Amino acid sequence: MEDLELARACALYADDKKAENIRILDLRGLSPIADYFVLVTALSTPQLRAVRDEIVERMKEEHNTPPDVKDGNFESQWIIIVYGSVMVHVLTPEKREFYALEELWGDAPELALTVEAPAPEPQPKVKKAAVKKVAAAKKAPAKRATKKKATK
Repeated sequence: MEDLELARACALYADDKKAENIRILDLRGLSPIADYFVLVTALSTPQLRAVRDEIVERMKEEHNTPPDVKDGNFESQWIIIVYGSVMVHVLTPEKREFYALEELWGDAPELALTVEAPAPEPQPKVKKAAVKKVAAAKKAPAKRATKKKATK
């Protein structure tokens, strides 16, 4: 699995647990510690745990990829999960605002969370079998009775 696909998978798994403000930063050429940062906001300690567990479990189950490093505890309100050159940061809103990783790595381009699916190819129109319409019989117009002019 390529690093960008891995980063997008982690972002998707975090989204499944209702994480907010999910962003992927491309740090290639900017940082020696990681090629991609996945930044995620969890609104509570239970959500921090749920997001971390979802990412770790699904990466193991679906991609046979355990994390290289899991760091941080719930009291710190900042969890880091490392998969090769992808670093996932799960933070509470207060910690995310305080550390401002997006500003610290402001030169890093932000990547789309998902790959856009190509537009479907237009399907050829199937000719419908001609339906024979039965014309309704036209009624002959009713003759108008002519009014006789009153003679004086």
